[in-house]
Amino acid sequence: MEAELGTDAYRNWIAPLTFEAVIEGVAHFSVPIAFIGRYVKRNSGDKIIELFAEHREHISCLEFHVDDSRRAAPVAPVREEKGAAATPAEPEPLPGAPLDPRFTFDNFIVGKPNEMAAAAARRVAEGGPVLFNPLFLYGGVGLGKTHLMHAIAWEIQKKNPGYRVLYLSAEQFMFRFVQALRFRNTIEFKELFRSVDVLMVDDVQFIAGKDSTQAEFFHTFNALIEQKKQIIISGDRAPGEIDGMEERIRSRLQWGLVADLHPTDYELRLGILQAKAEAYLTDHPEVTLDPTVLPFLAHRISSNVRVLEGALTRLFAFGSLVGRAIDMDMTTECLSDILRASSRKVTVEEIIRKVCEHYNIRQTDILSPRRARVVARPRQVAMFLSKTLTTKSLPEIGRRFGGRDHTTVMHAVKRIEELRQSDSQIADDLEMLRRMLEA
Repeated sequence: MEAELGTDAYRNWIAPLTFEAVIEGVAHFSVPIAFIGRYVKRNSGDKIIELFAEHREHISCLEFHVDDSRRAAPVAPVREEKGAAATPAEPEPLPGAPLDPRFTFDNFIVGKPNEMAAAAARRVAEGGPVLFNPLFLYGGVGLGKTHLMHAIAWEIQKKNPGYRVLYLSAEQFMFRFVQALRFRNTIEFKELFRSVDVLMVDDVQFIAGKDSTQAEFFHTFNALIEQKKQIIISGDRAPGEIDGMEERIRSRLQWGLVADLHPTDYELRLGILQAKAEAYLTDHPEVTLDPTVLPFLAHRISSNVRVLEGALTRLFAFGSLVGRAIDMDMTTECLSDILRASSRKVTVEEIIRKVCEHYNIRQTDILSPRRARVVARPRQVAMFLSKTLTTKSLPEIGRRFGGRDHTTVMHAVKRIEELRQSDSQIADDLEMLRRMLEA
């Protein structure tokens, strides 16, 4: 049956069955939840009866009963290797989206932009009393929402193997609901989704504007909350900003903890690259990597972590195939399309304008000789951004700031570099301004 159904369907529906006995022409099986038994009986019952017949066991029907001791999600069979202790395969979730084994807490790089979300995810994954319900994670594409969702699921299954963890996208939730309506088995749908210990729904914004699906999601949400079951949800925006979402659902999504993942800063991007590079170089010691490449990529590719990681993967593949050291020349050659797409020419004049808007000061003030702190600090910030985001020389930058000497610009750059390490407000201002200028 595995060959006919495929590995995923087999593990979701057939592997959880435990054969008990054949009694008076009836084959009896135990299952972890009734929904699996009913699904198999309807969709694979005839095939199973045929297989029994091939083995000279003639049965007329199948019967399934729930074994409460098997409440855990199905686990793949034990793998045994010669000379090694037997170890269980990775745990499988209940019927839903498969979990990616790469997305664990060990592989999630934590930095200031995602610190709160990562801490909240770890706390939920520890299990025990539900402190905030639901946990709502939100952020843009490629910032780590799905990674954290998978990491939570893996950790919960590891610490609490008896928990039934159901992870799926909002699109899959809607598809299952539509199928339930179509085949008039909404009772089974409700039983499946309301009998889990942990429900995880990714990209909840997908059900916005879909009234029937939202209504069922609302009732499922309430049922699990009343049972004190943990709910974890992700979206691309905060609950209150999702257009087309019913107000009652928005309200409930904000009941627990709402944690956002901010766009990555330079330090976090560099940390992600270093971790990925270290793992690759450990497995491929023949490959050499110029130490200037990672800082260059962290600075140039700032929009999306997936693009950033994809760029590094391409570099490693290219370097390995052609047998060349990965240096700056090879990087600019191999990643020319990505670097072109990620580049945007920022002017000193544009930087001055954005900084003045951000700090609510006049451009004439920032270009004047005034040394009051309210003007001097924004001026230094603008000089720092001019040095890091443009190709202008220090003398050229100085001339754009009211004819100042290049040593003044050097002092400003050094001072802001120091402050960004110790002053979180300056660091946040720099990151926000950089994002606006490179958008």
